[in-house]
Amino acid sequence: MIYTITLNPALDYVMNTETINTSDINRTISEEIYYGGKGINVSTVLSRLGYESTSLGFIAGFTGSELESMMKADGLLTDFTRIENGRTRINVKVKCGVEIDINANGPDIPSEKLDELINKLNSLNSGDYLVLAGSVPNSVPSDIYANILKLLSGKDVKIIVDSTGEQLLKTLEYKPFLVKPNHHELGELFDKELIGTDEIIEYAKRLRSMGPKNVIVSRGGDGSIFVDENDKVYVMAPVPGKLVNSVGCGDSMVAGFIAGLCEKDGDYEYALKLATACGSATAFSMGLASRQDVIEILERI
Repeated sequence: MIYTITLNPALDYVMNTETINTSDINRTISEEIYYGGKGINVSTVLSRLGYESTSLGFIAGFTGSELESMMKADGLLTDFTRIENGRTRINVKVKCGVEIDINANGPDIPSEKLDELINKLNSLNSGDYLVLAGSVPNSVPSDIYANILKLLSGKDVKIIVDSTGEQLLKTLEYKPFLVKPNHHELGELFDKELIGTDEIIEYAKRLRSMGPKNVIVSRGGDGSIFVDENDKVYVMAPVPGKLVNSVGCGDSMVAGFIAGLCEKDGDYEYALKLATACGSATAFSMGLASRQDVIEILERI
């Protein structure tokens, strides 16, 4: 089974306008509401590829109920932990030629509710996948991801960590199955600006030597680099196309990689190709990757 954790999910309220005028009322051309959060994005793309996963995390208030209802209507499995106080956050994204993102904080997570979520992880079994993705709310200990890896360290659960900075570094001693920084985040881990493929490969190998079994470094329009558990390096060229949307590309790559391994166990080259196809399909469309777009791009790689 595949599980994803989104500690601070959101409803994304996207408003499209022609311009923004700070001295008068602005009116939209159109607006949409999506459920969001990095782990939820992974679950969404997995579902579109035909793979079931269960979304874990916290929801609160009427916004949390709406988020869960929307996910279930799309056939996604959820097992959220409900918080009595506060509301699941609403993030506002204004598109007016450029993107303006305003992200809310979300509800405080009581310690007993965090324990309730952690206890759910005891049901995971050998061979399961668990995706830990996104930022950690201020009310949750910053080492929560590391604590989850420590809890599951003897269970042979394949844990993917898509986080940054200290949150990522604290997990490395517990040997996550996969970590996925982008090239800027990789450089920040070593306090160095990385220039060129060779330098990115060098530091991806350094990161892998610190604990994780596998490392993907996403490079946006420059493709990606993958270092596997045997230090074999795969360099994936970028897929030609017009960038439409930058939100969820990394999450789509994680979903594609997991789906690739579910389809062809141990075939990292295929998993990387499918990850690239999923990330590109999201980048070239208004929302998260569709199955048809992924298939079409995969045939071009």
